[in-house]
Amino acid sequence: MTDDGSAQQVPGTLLARMGIEVLEVSAERAVATMPVEGNTQPHGLLHGGASAVLAETLGSLAATAHAGPGRIAVGIELNITHHRSARAGIVTGVATAAHRGGSLASYEIVVEDSEARRLATARLTCMLIAAPRT
Repeated sequence: MTDDGSAQQVPGTLLARMGIEVLEVSAERAVATMPVEGNTQPHGLLHGGASAVLAETLGSLAATAHAGPGRIAVGIELNITHHRSARAGIVTGVATAAHRGGSLASYEIVVEDSEARRLATARLTCMLIAAPRT
């Protein structure tokens, strides 16, 4: 991942704890992988929740890249449909821009397993606002 600051809203501890490896981030597209086998995260993340975590992370990374310096992504809404559970291996998620306006961004996200079987499809929408001054 390039260090363009786009991961600022996705805590590094979450990425590390979930084993998420970010492969690409831009305002147009974000790609990441996440191991599922041996995942012992709470709240059932071993199955459908893993796809939701990866989808929200990807959408947040891409939206933050689109927001640019001085703005942040807020009010995130994730609509996700699970097609099957991921029980082992590595899952890959790809987020692509569906709409990017001045204060709104939406991303279509697909999560697949290592055999290219679709696990989940999602749409993430968020508002882009000025970052609070510190």
